[in-house]
Amino acid sequence: MNPRESFEEREYQILSPLAAKSREAKRDKPMREDPLRTAFQRDRDRILHSKCFRRLKHKTQVYIAPGDHYRTRMTHTLEVGQIGRTIARALCLNEDLVEAIAMGHDVGHTPFGHVGEYALRELVGHFNHNEQSLRMVEVLEKNHQGLNLTREVRDGILGHTGQHIPVTLEGQIVRTADRIAYLCHDFDDAQRAGLLQVDELPRGIAEELGQTPSQMITTMVTDMVEASWGQVSIQMSGRVQEVMDAFRQFMFTHVYMSKALEPDRTRAMHVVKNLFTYYVAHPEEIRHEVQHDRIITLTDIVDYVAGLTDQYAIKLFKEIYIPRIWDV
Repeated sequence: MNPRESFEEREYQILSPLAAKSREAKRDKPMREDPLRTAFQRDRDRILHSKCFRRLKHKTQVYIAPGDHYRTRMTHTLEVGQIGRTIARALCLNEDLVEAIAMGHDVGHTPFGHVGEYALRELVGHFNHNEQSLRMVEVLEKNHQGLNLTREVRDGILGHTGQHIPVTLEGQIVRTADRIAYLCHDFDDAQRAGLLQVDELPRGIAEELGQTPSQMITTMVTDMVEASWGQVSIQMSGRVQEVMDAFRQFMFTHVYMSKALEPDRTRAMHVVKNLFTYYVAHPEEIRHEVQHDRIITLTDIVDYVAGLTDQYAIKLFKEIYIPRIWDV
């Protein structure tokens, strides 16, 4: 029995009967099993070594071109993974599956965070970053071969937001861990940016969840574990869910849609829309991103613009639209 087989066997002994088991994972394209890693560990590693994951370090979480200590899309992703694994371990669920889903859940995010997502949606009628994350790992990565991830991981990536609820409890954990992470850590960054002071937090939220990101995370994670123990779905108690929803509304009003960030949101949307418009008129300029000599489609242009980092999008915008300064 090799290390992978031994680990797969231990999952049946240690994990909850409700947990996803690595041995039962399915891929669309069969692969030779790895002697050391389970299917979900292998998926995590494939995502971590992908180009789309590396680009997350230069993609906006909330603040465009922030300082050293603000979250980026990558640090957010790592925090989702940490929170998710804590919940999974407490519930005796599959930590490796949770981590794999968490690492891949935002790889389809656009430059400038949700601003870029809204811009593309306005331009093409339908664009959701969770669907683009799934497309990234299924189709675009590895020179358009895709990563051939297990169905359980892909299902969790698609279902981390939106209408689709993940089939596995592990996917459902990531769905809520994502929200816990961005609310608490964006609240922390908002204080650092001077957008909020801790005493502005509504009294009911502060009393129920706490006043620091650490206290808030602990409260919501503990409540999730207690409310979900032995259940066939991941949930929170009614009271904490209600307060979490109020916290989210507070953050949308005072941070995500705040007037202070409106100028940067407008500029970022302008960059994305104009890059898209330019490449629609000059599709040959993304030939290097398209397989063979086939006709470049609107979908190819969406894929290209969505995959840009903040810095590279700004660089392209300057090259295309800003006149050069000539040395005399």
